[in-house]
Amino acid sequence: MQIVVAGQGYVGLPLAVRAAEVGHRVVGYDVDPHRVQLLAVGQSYVRDVDSPRLRAVLDSGAYSATADAAALAGFDIAVITVPTPLRDGVPDLTYIESCARTLGEHLRPGATVVLESTSYPGTTEELLLPILEETSGLKGGADFLAGFSPERIGNKRWSFDGTPKLVSGIDAKSLYVIKNFYDGIFQTTVPVSGPKVAELAKLLENTFRFVNISMINEMAMLADALGVNIWEVIDAAATKPFGFTKFTPGPGVGGHCLPVDPMFLSWKSQQELGIPFRFAELAADVNRHMPDYVVRRLVEALSKRGIPVSGSQILLLGLTYKYDATDLRNSPSARVAELLIGLGAEVRGAEPNIPDGDDTELNVPRVDASPVEVAAADAVVLLMDHPRFDLAMIEKHAPYVLDCRNRLSGANVETL
Repeated sequence: MQIVVAGQGYVGLPLAVRAAEVGHRVVGYDVDPHRVQLLAVGQSYVRDVDSPRLRAVLDSGAYSATADAAALAGFDIAVITVPTPLRDGVPDLTYIESCARTLGEHLRPGATVVLESTSYPGTTEELLLPILEETSGLKGGADFLAGFSPERIGNKRWSFDGTPKLVSGIDAKSLYVIKNFYDGIFQTTVPVSGPKVAELAKLLENTFRFVNISMINEMAMLADALGVNIWEVIDAAATKPFGFTKFTPGPGVGGHCLPVDPMFLSWKSQQELGIPFRFAELAADVNRHMPDYVVRRLVEALSKRGIPVSGSQILLLGLTYKYDATDLRNSPSARVAELLIGLGAEVRGAEPNIPDGDDTELNVPRVDASPVEVAAADAVVLLMDHPRFDLAMIEKHAPYVLDCRNRLSGANVETL
């Protein structure tokens, strides 16, 4: 089939390449001309798709990238994988709206449009569908098909195609066609009764993680006040073979999902139902203040050593929002750095996963985590324990470490 994948980011590019590998003719559409230029020469910027794999589907002719909307004409299935950010706590769906209008101009009878971008329940049927109908002059269900299938990207244990895929449609025929398409890409598809179920399921998945991370972060603060090692507590609780899921504390949450997705549901609940989603709001408050707690612990540790935070040399290790990631979006490290700089500290950051120049969100000088840099710091803060860090060297050379990941030991190390 002729497939369009609109949005060639961390969700869209792996889907486009996989669809091309299984035999479809795929157009990867993105409004960013720089992205398209990179893709056209086989240079991937997404970790889940390496450049040789991208070049293979380019060379075969199964995949092409474009910023020209005219190239979308004649598609059988179009998948929308554009960003859905929050702006001041309000869902920003302008990317979905713009993409829907563009696809609607090329929508023909019998074609299918699938939304994968995360949003609140009702987005597919109440926002996407009316735009497609208005732009195309066609009727959803009668003339074209549509549905929602949430992305599930980002787990190293489960492969892209090995992760079960939720699928839904606005009617039975839509579900049949959408399921058939994804059956050729994923090992397992899981049909549900409608788009709202799939939309809410995606939000439930991420809210579950968000709330539990918040709970364990707050438990870590409580345990420290009690003089109890939270990491030992977690390991002890995890010996129970049922009724417990292990979560670990950290400097906060970040990325494109956890700080954002639960707030979609909170906004929808409050705006349309008048019901506050208290768990999500409380979790957001706890996680939002974890960088403040990290800085407070660091200031107290420096004070015990007779070192004022103002003028101190602080080295932050691991600036991405999670372990071994290549993404700085919404990373708590930015807030940690901001707070320390505001207190007069001289802050440097080491992040081996992000090339220099790609860290505009962080206003700190970049350095390597070398023995010289580690030894020169009054304090080292291990925010993310990337595998490229030499942990034994850090233990040996750092005068003091605040370890937010429980990876280091020694008299010079304190854990979060």
